[in-house]
Amino acid sequence: MTVLSVNVNKIAVLRNSRGGGEPDVVRAARACLYAGAHGITVHPRPDQRHIRADDVHGLAELTRGSHVELNLEGNPFAPPREGYPGFLALCEQARPAQATLVPDSDGQITSDHGFDFDRDADRLAPLIAQLKSHGCRVSVFVDAGCPSLEKAAAIGADRIEIYTGPFAEAMAAGNAGTELNRCIQTARHAQSLGMGVNAGHDLSQANLQEFLEAVPGVLEVSIGHALIGEALYAGLHRTVQNYLAILESARAGQAGGG
Repeated sequence: MTVLSVNVNKIAVLRNSRGGGEPDVVRAARACLYAGAHGITVHPRPDQRHIRADDVHGLAELTRGSHVELNLEGNPFAPPREGYPGFLALCEQARPAQATLVPDSDGQITSDHGFDFDRDADRLAPLIAQLKSHGCRVSVFVDAGCPSLEKAAAIGADRIEIYTGPFAEAMAAGNAGTELNRCIQTARHAQSLGMGVNAGHDLSQANLQEFLEAVPGVLEVSIGHALIGEALYAGLHRTVQNYLAILESARAGQAGGG
């Protein structure tokens, strides 16, 4: 069964927009876990626009105590600066179960593309080895249709995370077939190389089931922006349970389809 890791970045965006400690990121994460979520994801950025280093430590304590996974996302090439010790240093301190490497620049509003392994593989290899020495499973963010997954496997990536933004956009436009097929082929290719498959970005209640029923063997979805937006209307508890129902329904559909 696919597991759900809830991304709570947006809770920190709301908190930081006013200052102070409310809404509380750890409390929101605890509510998601209480509702049945399998883990928590955050993406601390160097500009500290939402999740900060102290949030990471609080969430690491929460997830360890709850016996669930913390997934820490970030650009391993971004240099440290005041308030941000660098992605690898944060992973060494917090020891997340999974480190998801994302090639985003400081100015990006959100992650919107995967790695170019022809360009980045040599620089990534020692960083992946270092993360593994801290006990982290390592996932790398990839575009659907990535042509160089062999290099991701060769440098030690345990999983890929398929960037699902183009699929979600195509789904909303009513013509998801091509993008969905790209995701299917990318998942199969990664699995043939011994890597697991995660997925994330713009997945929502409107598109998640179709995605999971089509793409084989997705181990984890990390969902934040849509889930938090939907939760403004439905409440965190009900929203997380709605996602879990979709995951179970998709699992039953896959089993029924042979």
